Amino acid sequence: MTGLRPWLLRRLLLGAGQTAAVVLLVFALTEALPGDAAVALAGDQPDPARIAALRETMHLDRPAAERLVDWAAGLAHGDLGSSLVSGRPVSSYLADGFAPTLLLATLTLLLLVPLAGGLGVLAARHEGRPVDRLISAVTLGVYAVPEFALGVLLVTVVALRLEWLPPTAVGHGDDLTAHPAVLVLPVLVLLSRPVCSLARLVRAGMIDALAAPHIAHARRYGIPGARLRYAHALPNALAPAAQQLARTVDWLLCGVIVVEALFVIPGLGTVLMNAVAERDVPVLQGLAVVFAVTGVVLNLAADTVIYRCTPRAGVAA
Repeated sequence: MTGLRPWLLRRLLLGAGQTAAVVLLVFALTEALPGDAAVALAGDQPDPARIAALRETMHLDRPAAERLVDWAAGLAHGDLGSSLVSGRPVSSYLADGFAPTLLLATLTLLLLVPLAGGLGVLAARHEGRPVDRLISAVTLGVYAVPEFALGVLLVTVVALRLEWLPPTAVGHGDDLTAHPAVLVLPVLVLLSRPVCSLARLVRAGMIDALAAPHIAHARRYGIPGARLRYAHALPNALAPAAQQLARTVDWLLCGVIVVEALFVIPGLGTVLMNAVAERDVPVLQGLAVVFAVTGVVLNLAADTVIYRCTPRAGVAA
């Protein structure tokens, strides 16, 4: 614990700096976008006088630096601001989109961890044999397929041609838990690539761990194979998998835009797309803060797991 505390402090300070950098970068990029919320609200045939009036109403006529300082001051008090388009608090947008995204992420993770871990351990146990080659070939092939291509294929075959599952969430209301069939195809698409990458990482880590000298020494003492694999080898194989899992959770919670757009899931990805289309800068900034903090926290959690499993990893961190 003596060495863990200063290491955690360094990581927290680094995470705070990363979050601030992301916020500044997003603000600069949104300022560089052509047009603004006033132009988006003005319609296809905008009137310059109306655009000027909208800009004044939305305070877009103020200097960018002044708007950034005011927004940062509100952020320090937990205020993410209000939408330029609707006037609603940004937090309400995040609350509306977070529940569907969290539901998809939770279902995906509940299947991802045991499936990827099981495949990785199974392939490592049969290294070089047909089972290992089959798992490696299938995971490599599935990983090469982009999410949108797999999603379109599943919708075309499973939903439209075979009519086994609904193609989208349209017409099923906001409560997705009341219609579990709607979630099957999105979860399958979300699982496809992460399960392949995690399984391959677990396989590689298990093979290296099982070949370590301390495992050979434990075998000579007659320790059972199952205990060697799961109590001694698997913890050492989790370090690279933990980092990949943290990135996967970050990817899931921060709005999977392609999947949510394809299956019309009203999650954070949909909120982000609408905010970009409407040039709603406060909503974009609020999403950026949430995404950045989520990424920092998840990566810190993954690094902590790695540090506890393999303390020497903390030296590099």
